[in-house]
Amino acid sequence: MAEALTTARPYAQAAFEEAQKLGDLKDWSEMLLSLTEAISHAEVRAVVTSPRFLKAQIEKLMDGLLGSQVKVQQRNFVRILVDNQRLLLLPEIVVLFEALRAEAEKTVNVVVDSAFELSAAQQEKIIASLKARLGREIKLVCKVNKELLGGIVIRAGDKVIDGSVRTRLGEMANALA
Repeated sequence: MAEALTTARPYAQAAFEEAQKLGDLKDWSEMLLSLTEAISHAEVRAVVTSPRFLKAQIEKLMDGLLGSQVKVQQRNFVRILVDNQRLLLLPEIVVLFEALRAEAEKTVNVVVDSAFELSAAQQEKIIASLKARLGREIKLVCKVNKELLGGIVIRAGDKVIDGSVRTRLGEMANALA
């Protein structure tokens, strides 16, 4: 995994710089995600990894998957991936691209696990609190996890704020032991 990320980093950086230069981060993100999804299908993966197919044939397949709405720069980027046999790195390229995009847009994706459905007011309070703490725009995704018993667990990048009842009970059990 670490080797794949290292190999993917220059491609993600190049895609990001081109997208930023064009002011088109969202479209590039969608294009990369679309191709990553396509590459995850066994049939496409088989063609891409097969030595029986020429690079020109794989380029034609990728062009077909891209559709007619993509820009010349995006097609050229995909051609470079095909020429260098890096299409299988698309998942890692997407992860790195999205991290660069979030940094540039000063946003952070936050996942909140809670024992029960959060109301709109609770979500707004979490967003306001995290925005003040992290100094970034917050993109909130809420999930219900009944195993928590109560409380919430907030994940923002590599930061975790665990306010779940389950964790508190575990801490009490350790203190009493």
